[in-house]
Amino acid sequence: MKTTLATIIIGLITLVSCAQKSPTHSMTTQNINNHTMSEQTDLSAPGKTEIATFANGCFWCTEAIFEELEGVISATSGYTGGQIENPTYKQVCSGETGHAECLQIEYDPSKITFDELLAVFWETHDPTSLNRQGADAGTQYRSGVFYHSAEQKEKAEKYKIALDKSGAFDKPIVTEITAFTKFYPAEDYHQQYFENNENANPYCKIVIRPKLDKFRKVFKDKLKH
Repeated sequence: MKTTLATIIIGLITLVSCAQKSPTHSMTTQNINNHTMSEQTDLSAPGKTEIATFANGCFWCTEAIFEELEGVISATSGYTGGQIENPTYKQVCSGETGHAECLQIEYDPSKITFDELLAVFWETHDPTSLNRQGADAGTQYRSGVFYHSAEQKEKAEKYKIALDKSGAFDKPIVTEITAFTKFYPAEDYHQQYFENNENANPYCKIVIRPKLDKFRKVFKDKLKH
């Protein structure tokens, strides 16, 4: 990845979101939080929340990142995109279930937009690495956006194309953009893994901590206070 990646991603998120229009709305940074992400959901109504589902490597890492964002209500580690019901961690790790480790993110769109979640998604993993993130290899570690609405699909596809054209990455993005089907929460010991095991598991110190520190620097204005 190039050193200017964060700047390119955030800039593209702003440009693409501002360029998207509907017959009654201009997608500007001022009114994007009030935009309807699907015909059935009024995001301007108080108390409404939305769901985003991302696969971007080991969920121990990604959960620690997304749960720190202002507007994210919960980030639950789990599995999606496969063929078997109620998979176990051992089954998913075999690479034979078709499932990816993922996060199911519930968020308040009046505080954080899907565009902003996508910016964090692109920045905090390598979307050009096929079925691998660092030393974690296998289809369960693939990069993916599992969209819940036509608008989420459109945004993910537009940003993927724009990032490829921008040269933000040295290789083509291989992120899967697929309709969400079903989410299976991971076992309890996977939830809040970094928080509960920061000093007990070397993986937390060697892998998760550096990612989290970098994320906090880049997105410091988006963090919970």
